Amino acid sequence: MLKATGIYKNYGALAVLKGVNIEISKGEIVSIAGSSGAGKSTLLHILGTLDKADKGEIFINNFPVFKMNGKKLAAFRNKHIGFVFQFHHLLPEFTALENVCVPGWIAGRKTKEVQEKALSLLDILGLSDRAEHKPGELSGGEQQRVAVARALINNPSIVMADEPTGNLDSANAKELHNLFIDLRNRFQQTFLIVTHNEELAQMSDRILHMKDGKMI
Repeated sequence: MLKATGIYKNYGALAVLKGVNIEISKGEIVSIAGSSGAGKSTLLHILGTLDKADKGEIFINNFPVFKMNGKKLAAFRNKHIGFVFQFHHLLPEFTALENVCVPGWIAGRKTKEVQEKALSLLDILGLSDRAEHKPGELSGGEQQRVAVARALINNPSIVMADEPTGNLDSANAKELHNLFIDLRNRFQQTFLIVTHNEELAQMSDRILHMKDGKMI
């Protein structure tokens, strides 16, 4: 489903990624672990097309993503990749429902269709009674579940999560771990997760370890 080969990335004289290869199958939950500075988040951003590699190839559903650029790449990202970050990046002036709908609206889908899908996702994530609340009225765990629903709104091929439990207490972190597994079991959703959380990593199907810009 996702395949990347020979990924290199330098920032000036600093070599951050040194020929990384990775392959993920549909329905897998894969975690990338490693110390700070190992290159985990840089790799995730490149795999998610938020940044470009200096060298290497990335295929999602057998499609070479970096053959595109500009609006075409942005549209591909919006349709095929969902993102969950440590900090939720919810729009404070929008309700939970509206925040979930945003990627669907960007994709040009019909308003009613997107809202129905968003309400369904909020219900699955236990947030149906919080749909009209703004982020400031939600707990940290609730905000992160809204961010997960937003990541899922366009039925992405893969959800990429960068330290998704890093801003949560242990109870909410465990709830999020179980949620990822439930979504995989329910929808065959694929996840790639960068995490320092050993418990979350251990619940994945595979753990990949990075050190000094390489898989080890």
